[in-house]
Amino acid sequence: MNRINRILSCITIITLCLVSFSAPAVQAAAKTPVFSLAWSEYPSWSTFGVAESLKLIDGKKGKMGIMEKKWNVDIVLKEADYDSCLVMYGASQCDAVCITNMDVLNPCLSRPSVAILPTSTSFGADALIVTAGITDIKQLKGKNVYGLAKTVSEYCFVRNLEILGEKEKDYRFTNMDPSAAAVAMQQKKKGTDAIVVWNPFVLETLSKRKDTRVLFDSTKIPGEIIDMVAVGKKTLASPGGEAFACAVIDTFYAIVKRMEDPKTADATLVALGEKFSNLKLASMKDVVKQTKFYKTPEDAVNVLTSKETKDIMKKVTAFCVTHDIVPKEPVVDYGKGDAKKPAMLLFNPAYVEKVKAKNATIK
Repeated sequence: MNRINRILSCITIITLCLVSFSAPAVQAAAKTPVFSLAWSEYPSWSTFGVAESLKLIDGKKGKMGIMEKKWNVDIVLKEADYDSCLVMYGASQCDAVCITNMDVLNPCLSRPSVAILPTSTSFGADALIVTAGITDIKQLKGKNVYGLAKTVSEYCFVRNLEILGEKEKDYRFTNMDPSAAAVAMQQKKKGTDAIVVWNPFVLETLSKRKDTRVLFDSTKIPGEIIDMVAVGKKTLASPGGEAFACAVIDTFYAIVKRMEDPKTADATLVALGEKFSNLKLASMKDVVKQTKFYKTPEDAVNVLTSKETKDIMKKVTAFCVTHDIVPKEPVVDYGKGDAKKPAMLLFNPAYVEKVKAKNATIK
């Protein structure tokens, strides 16, 4: 019996020691809040895929990269196609999403959201491509113009018509997936004389079919198509929510810094290209001209607060209402917002400013 008692006592001591040693680790893990970011392949959003490969963000639950440790948050990266990202965000299956200023208007009606970081804007990345025989927009009257309906493609088309003094009702924008539209034009499918698509489909089509050309593109509406990161308002208010937003922002600028450094610029563009339809360096140099990155915190603050952005959002919102993209007009506000009339979508520069301040003190 004494021997058995001694064995039991030893087991008890060992167990207590194991518990005491493991407890701090368990407690530390429990103190690190976990958040998720959904992203899809696009030049300024693929930065998060590159960040994962560089270990700035680990991307898996329970493991932390450099930026996660810096801000004490655990970020789960969810890569998916764009539509799936929108569905995930609308269903609250992720905390933040890479999304456009137009597409965020629908989910924000049921999930109040905050635009924390503008990443880029389309400056030629969305384009109307036509076959050689078409030299004037009026030649498209009565013809199908193929593109994805109720998206930035249709918005770009309609806004360019307005600028040219044309009436939308005189033209026929016909719904088709951009990939299918691009392939149809590249293969010279009869009746496919005009498509509105975005990169990489723009570059691919112009490269594969030499008798095609851009009739107009998003350079005519600078700043109106904004790529950004949006976060659920409840997420930001939760423990660690602000740190999560800051970690995402800090990570984005870390990749932009590599793009701007001559020593790492090409390698970073190649890495982005691997995450964006496997485009090579030469193509990526064109891509980042047509998708202008908001490279600095100052750029971001300007986008999130300027009168120009407010005017743009009025146009975008009006378009979404009149084209049945949203059932009603969401309340959009800026800065701290209006407590008496809570915003469904808030453009808030506070998190960018917090990151800038912290990095300034580190230097």
